[in-house]
Amino acid sequence: METTAEPVAAPERAAPAQPIAPLLELRDLRTQFHIAGEDANAVDGLSLVVRPGEALGIVGESGSGKSVTALSIMRLLGGAHRLSGQVLFDGRDVLGMSNAEMRSLRGADISMIFQDPMTSLNPVIRIGKQLVEGMKVHGRFSDAEANARALSLLVRMGISSPERVINGYPHELSGGMRQRVMLAIGFANQPRLIIADEPTTALDVTVQAQILDLMGRLQSEMGMSTILITHDLGVIAETCDDVIVMYAGRIVERASAEELFANPLHAYTKGLLASIPTLDMPSKSVLKTIPGMVASLADLSHGCRFCQRMGRNAPISRERPRVIEASPGHWVENCPECYKPS
Repeated sequence: METTAEPVAAPERAAPAQPIAPLLELRDLRTQFHIAGEDANAVDGLSLVVRPGEALGIVGESGSGKSVTALSIMRLLGGAHRLSGQVLFDGRDVLGMSNAEMRSLRGADISMIFQDPMTSLNPVIRIGKQLVEGMKVHGRFSDAEANARALSLLVRMGISSPERVINGYPHELSGGMRQRVMLAIGFANQPRLIIADEPTTALDVTVQAQILDLMGRLQSEMGMSTILITHDLGVIAETCDDVIVMYAGRIVERASAEELFANPLHAYTKGLLASIPTLDMPSKSVLKTIPGMVASLADLSHGCRFCQRMGRNAPISRERPRVIEASPGHWVENCPECYKPS
């Protein structure tokens, strides 16, 4: 008796994972100022991606364009300037938004924590009013809800006497307390993206660690994305998933934090890392420094700007280097003087 074998069903294949859409994407962003009769790019062709829940660090010396990048994203630059390229937030181009649309975006979906809370907070308005203003303006909370939330936010920020703080003025608080108030204002509407511009610069090491730990916990609990701007590579190592190294308005290297610290490729990145003191250094050792300084905007070279700083005049240094992917996920500006593959 013949039997017919039943056909064997092909194993089901899992659908390929869909890439996570960026929350923020910068495409060839240029921020131009008119200086001494000429146009100069403080941010020169910047492209980056921030995905939901990601912490991105932007590091570089003063004059690298870090803060100008943040202010360009928020469209908070004053004076004569021109923005070009694209700043896409959740698929919408921020640079094409009206002023009314920007006001509804700032503080609600994107919040910024500024470098110096003493100059960011209004010295003649009580803390409580400044804290509830954004919640009420964006219509997410009633007056009673905003007042109750203001107190709970201060408690969450580690402030033990919120009633006293909420009725006080900025000058009555310490630097660490003012920065906690700024964090409370930034997180008040549970934004999807927080931009923190040097949030711990003026604080002592102990308070700095507390603020960074607090920011990390809040980001994780609320599921938001973070851009942390700093010149401190130690802060970047502790808090960020990915790192961008900026120099003179351009990205010279970008990678995951783990990869960047384990395998820096660009000469500028190596110089920054070499300047960090380590525990095994002999007492009173002289720290390494990078010679020279960032050129002024009016004097920036079109070619490799780190070569310009180092005084290299080779023809290749007069052409802008391309950014290449040296290894998966690790990008570097391909100047033969600054990046020499092993």
